[in-house]
Amino acid sequence: MPGCNHYQTLEIDPAATQAEIKSAYRRLAKLFHPDSHHQLANHERIAQVNEAYEVLKDPHRRLAYDQGQSTTLPVDQGENNRGAARSQAYRQPTQTARTTELHLQQWLKQVYTPVNRHLANILNSLAAEIQCLSADPYDDDLMADFQDYLVDCRTRLESAQAIFRSLPNPGNIASVAAHLYYCLNHIEDGIEELERFTYCYDDSYLTTGRELFRISKKLRSEAQAAMKAVI
Repeated sequence: MPGCNHYQTLEIDPAATQAEIKSAYRRLAKLFHPDSHHQLANHERIAQVNEAYEVLKDPHRRLAYDQGQSTTLPVDQGENNRGAARSQAYRQPTQTARTTELHLQQWLKQVYTPVNRHLANILNSLAAEIQCLSADPYDDDLMADFQDYLVDCRTRLESAQAIFRSLPNPGNIASVAAHLYYCLNHIEDGIEELERFTYCYDDSYLTTGRELFRISKKLRSEAQAAMKAVI
């Protein structure tokens, strides 16, 4: 929604409570999440909703955002001010482009690259780990190795999630961020299914976990393709 701030994105009042912010986010996520199969499902829209929620749910980030929104242009006080305003108008496109580029480079370095690295380490190891375990799933040592792998996956996932939340994504790569967001969610669900398998040896959990990881790989590939289209 071009021109909307975070409060408009979540369709809430700037004085909304934290409970109202969470409620609005849940309502909109159900509408726009691509997996919801709702007629309004939309990658770009859910990315905007996620970005707004990440800022407004944190009291400190919300305060900083509110302070930024309160900044206003000086009142016109004569020809000098009008000239300064015109000069600023000429500079603004260049400054905006430079700011956008810096934001993109910062997000690539601090978020995209480390998150992508964690995803690769988690996803690319599953097939080999399952192959080792398949030699004898009831062997205590093999099962212990597989459980250690899942612990490492969860540690990497939590690190990736924290990094992903550390910096809002630039608007021009909302689709990239959306794919990463869904990828992280599917990996989390997949790890939970694989962990259940280690408790009861029910193959249905193993099958579901592998399928969720397969979907996560596809989402990661789509994020990489979307990123190449931007840069």
